[in-house]
Amino acid sequence: MDDGAPPPAHPPATARSIDAIWRIEGARIVAAIARVTGDLALAEDLAQDALIDAMTQWPSTGVPRNPAAWLTTVAKRKAIDTWRRQATLEGKYRTIAADLETLDDRAWEPIEDDLLRLIFVACHPVLARPVQVALTLRVVGGLTTEEIARLLLVQTSAVQQRIVRAKKTLAAARIPFETPEPADWPPRLRAVLAVIYLIFTEGYAPTSGDRWLRPELACEALRLGRMLASLAPREPETHALVALMEFQSSRFAARTAADGSPVLLADQDRSRWDRSAIARGSAALARSDALGRGRGYYELQAAIAECHATATTVDTTDWEQIALLYEALAELSRSPVVELNRAVAVSMAGDSARALQMVDRLASGSPLPASHLLPSVRGELLARLGRTREARAAFLAAASLTANSKERETLQRKAGALDE
Repeated sequence: MDDGAPPPAHPPATARSIDAIWRIEGARIVAAIARVTGDLALAEDLAQDALIDAMTQWPSTGVPRNPAAWLTTVAKRKAIDTWRRQATLEGKYRTIAADLETLDDRAWEPIEDDLLRLIFVACHPVLARPVQVALTLRVVGGLTTEEIARLLLVQTSAVQQRIVRAKKTLAAARIPFETPEPADWPPRLRAVLAVIYLIFTEGYAPTSGDRWLRPELACEALRLGRMLASLAPREPETHALVALMEFQSSRFAARTAADGSPVLLADQDRSRWDRSAIARGSAALARSDALGRGRGYYELQAAIAECHATATTVDTTDWEQIALLYEALAELSRSPVVELNRAVAVSMAGDSARALQMVDRLASGSPLPASHLLPSVRGELLARLGRTREARAAFLAAASLTANSKERETLQRKAGALDE
């Protein structure tokens, strides 16, 4: 089960329950087992074995009152059985046995939250950053390799290779699977920030499935971000990432209609935006700026999000300032997605022709060959310039590339509107 999702079970209601439990609790279960076993690969295997037991037993016994605890306990007992069969590692055997008896009797940890601890552990400096991010999104974020590939704009096979390579590297280097001390956090911090940001992004704009939002995933990322900022208060980008997520999450209530259909930015009822989240975002960005190190990757994104969050309408948004911020961000990141967003801002500031030239330059370089983002933005710009036939073709091309059904329907509606 390479993607972390349980296989089908019967009856269907039980299968759906198990799938939902794994989606919500899977990362915590693996984190709890890894904390005890000290072995990430083993923890994943044990968790999957526990799921198989659940699929066998729950259809007849019913779903336990605390299914996550049931799965964790079963997995830990399987670890004991594994070590007993090996007839070695008696120290580990005694450790896990004691843990089962006194789950709350734990030594002090510099990072108390199991999930955040697991992120730091998986982002070990012995791994290259792309490998750190892929491994952690898979294990902690619970994302499939396909979802990770779409987030990172790479092929699925590349993600699979990164994850396999990460586990082999950790094993070959005999890296102890333990929480790093605070002095060892700085080399891991950028990867940790990237993982939390990408988990939030998948919640804010799912790359697949039939949901326009996955708020539970985004809220979990925001929780982790707040905790990280409290652990590293002198790091400006921890506060900036929290600010960005606060601003973005403030719009959740207005981003979907009553029937679950998407509501785009221009059509959102801004009275439904969460003003307290916006205030928290502004305060977090101010804390980041107060550290006096200049604005980096997350600070610039948070500043852009603040421009949107504080504008009363789309038309009164300071698009020229947003375009300038994207220009600075593009210099830092060299990201084609940032360039696309910059083109949108340039268009909204009144120069759609220049914006289309920017997008066409990106298209000629084919930086996003498997993404719907480029043809989607191109369609918007062509429509603004009155080139409706080309715009319609671009929207349909974008619709064919997205794996999210809500996104696909939105793009197809835009194409259809140009026929009227």
